[in-house]
Amino acid sequence: MERETAVRIGAGFAGGMRMAETCGAVMGLGLYRAAAESTTAERRESVCQAAKQFIAEFERRNGTLICRDLLACDIRTAEGMQAAKDRNLFKTICPRMVEDAAEILESIL
Repeated sequence: MERETAVRIGAGFAGGMRMAETCGAVMGLGLYRAAAESTTAERRESVCQAAKQFIAEFERRNGTLICRDLLACDIRTAEGMQAAKDRNLFKTICPRMVEDAAEILESIL
């Protein structure tokens, strides 16, 4: 996949889709594991199994998948967003989460 396409696909996932929920770094699994034919539960089974493995390892490494817990602030609020910016979390914590996600994904594939 071209870098530009990947960036465009992932752009809306930052900040747990701006809801401070599941870290957007985990979104890449389906892009690499699913096929165009993954239209039924049976055909998605390998993706589901990989997702369970991915989630377990991500949580083992980081304690959670939840953005606001990873950042220790709730970016859904103006105060939380400002705290994240002031503490430079988007350039310190988030890149580590992306790196972990990439390493985990590589080990699964």
